[in-house]
Amino acid sequence: MADIIQLLPDAIANQIAAGEVIQRPASVVKELLENAIDADATSIQLIVKDAGKTLIQVIDDGKGMSETDARMSLERHATSKISSSNDLFALNTMGFRGEALASIASIAHLTIQTKRKEDQLGVKLEVEGSSVNSQEPITCKDGTSMAVKNLFFNVPARRKFLKKDSIEVRHIIDEFERVAMAYPEVKFTFHHNGNEVFHLQGGNFRQRIVQIFGKRYNERLVPITELTDIVELNGFIGKPETAKKTRGEQFFFVNNRFIKNPYLNHAIQEAMEDLLPSGSHPGYFIHLKVDPSTLDVNIHPTKTEVKFENERSIYAILRSATRQALGKHHVAPTLDFEQETSFDIPLGSKPVVAPTITVDPTYNPFDTDKKSSTSSSGNSFKPQSTPQERHNLENWQKLYDQNPSLASSIHIPNGNDDDNIDLDSSNSPKQQTLTVESGQESVTSSGKAFQVHGKYIIAHIKSGVMMIHQSRAHERVLYESFIRSMASRDVASQQQLFPQTVSLPAGDAAVVQELIDDLQTAGVDIRNFGAHTFIIQGLPPYATNAEPKAFLEGILEHYKNNMQGLRLSKQEALARSLAKRSGIKSGQQLSTEEMMQLIDELFACENPYSTPSGKRIINTFTIDQLDKQFD
Repeated sequence: MADIIQLLPDAIANQIAAGEVIQRPASVVKELLENAIDADATSIQLIVKDAGKTLIQVIDDGKGMSETDARMSLERHATSKISSSNDLFALNTMGFRGEALASIASIAHLTIQTKRKEDQLGVKLEVEGSSVNSQEPITCKDGTSMAVKNLFFNVPARRKFLKKDSIEVRHIIDEFERVAMAYPEVKFTFHHNGNEVFHLQGGNFRQRIVQIFGKRYNERLVPITELTDIVELNGFIGKPETAKKTRGEQFFFVNNRFIKNPYLNHAIQEAMEDLLPSGSHPGYFIHLKVDPSTLDVNIHPTKTEVKFENERSIYAILRSATRQALGKHHVAPTLDFEQETSFDIPLGSKPVVAPTITVDPTYNPFDTDKKSSTSSSGNSFKPQSTPQERHNLENWQKLYDQNPSLASSIHIPNGNDDDNIDLDSSNSPKQQTLTVESGQESVTSSGKAFQVHGKYIIAHIKSGVMMIHQSRAHERVLYESFIRSMASRDVASQQQLFPQTVSLPAGDAAVVQELIDDLQTAGVDIRNFGAHTFIIQGLPPYATNAEPKAFLEGILEHYKNNMQGLRLSKQEALARSLAKRSGIKSGQQLSTEEMMQLIDELFACENPYSTPSGKRIINTFTIDQLDKQFD
């Protein structure tokens, strides 16, 4: 029997490796930017066309490559970063695996132009599917230019499953921001289809955050620093009031490498637990510097997962530093047990004299007949009562003796009994609204429907009672309304008296640009107003009282979360976001008419029993179930 095991050709091996290393255009951007950083570049340009499908070009002013090095860089596992296994635990570069350029060259048309400062001429290579088609000397600037064209030209299945341009651009922006924040001293520019998306001058870390996310972030940042033998920590934490419902602006960098680490994220979440609104996630931008020998970055080809030798210690240090930073900058309360400020009396100041208090021992607040004398100092209090007030106090119980129906329908609460409410009094000609409050309990009854805690609506049905979650019910009503509006492209928009201009980070601006037509069909009258800037002229009828900027940011937050976590169409994700943002909130009091209208609209929906995300809206309780609660 003939031998069946054979060695794969390099071209096929590179394509297999590319399946892990190059998942989408953003992966190419990441690898090329990291190579430019490793070349000690001080200025890096990123040029993208058609979301990277047509062109991805990175131009740097780094040290460049010789003719031999340029040719060797295309070979698999060829690298200048390491030479032995021991170097894996002393890494100070972004790349080290030697797979990126070989993988890119196997699935795209690659053009390399590079020149070292000491050379008079550079070299140009043109590669197609791992094959070098041409190599020639050229005149060019010092540094390297990598141009990747027609990505996945020979892997049609991978190219077919790429997302829409707007989604791929967002992923490219994410990778660009991560590298740019890791190296704030480097100048970066980013152009997409001829439009400048970013122009970042070199500076410090805080300046880079503000350049990327906007000037308003300058007031949101709380500095955090800590220096120990295990880890050197510095960066910024977002103030608790700026926390978001989605995990958006959360950045960890270890030795200038962006990482994802749920364990360290939990340290910050726990440190801010008592300060964050329910279900919110804090923003943070934190650099960690550790000894490379205590760090393993060779976990995955993307190098975003790492292993720490002292992970528990770093967790404790990060949590403690977060609490200390919040207290130091008066975001969280702190206690100083070494000093009691109430005893700090400046020298030479007048002594503090305690006020004198005069007490009338004969005063009885429950005795309306006695009259206590008022002292001449005026410090005593004498209750005043008229004959009519005294008569009412003495005879208040006769009111209920004369009107038994009133006494049976209303029970005056006391400290020992529960509050009782007769929701249906046959002796009363009208249905009345009565609110009784006791401690933390609050129940409102209004004839046909009753609101509890401003959160639930209780309605009478033949078999018992029905409880409706009011905010979820309104979310379902609005969702189906927005879906119909987008399909018919016919929805009203309430125009704003004063249109508001909104400036957004580049990533959010790309999302709005993608959604602008659908937003307009859903009643959000929004127009382009320059780079990363939009003007809001109208909102949907349900959101007329909303603040336009906060409304738009909330929609974007929900939309990005829906698109990342769920496989939804653009219209469905947007409809969910609009419904979530525009709906009635828990705690909002509704009139009887509003409650009945909401119930009618809910049962006119195609699916009145659950929200678009699948959460329950309605619970019913039969008389038998209620009776069992009192057995």
